[in-house]
Amino acid sequence: QVQLVESGGGSVQPGGSLRLSCVASGSLYPYLSMGWYRQTPGNQRELVAAITTGTRTDYADSVKGRFTFARDDAKNTLYLHMGNLKPEDTALYYCNLQQLHGDFWGQGTQVTVSS
Repeated sequence: QVQLVESGGGSVQPGGSLRLSCVASGSLYPYLSMGWYRQTPGNQRELVAAITTGTRTDYADSVKGRFTFARDDAKNTLYLHMGNLKPEDTALYYCNLQQLHGDFWGQGTQVTVSS
């Protein structure tokens, strides 16, 4: 069982930046996929950025060019660098790690973009 703990959320003005972090209690490897999702009240959780076994990272069209997924394997940590934030980016952000023995989610970190 892997536990994921997100941090880095907060309130920011439009155009601002944030970096989300997600620390895993165990190794990220081997993985089937890893990434970030977000959810707003009354809506389904949606993909923000994720990588499957390979090197390509998939991004939601709405965040392309503004958000960047990264990871530090030595620290078992995922990151989501978010730039040029918009009010529509306001959501609860979750990190996800899919491995052969389980599909793991963090508790979420709130991002609020407002002037």
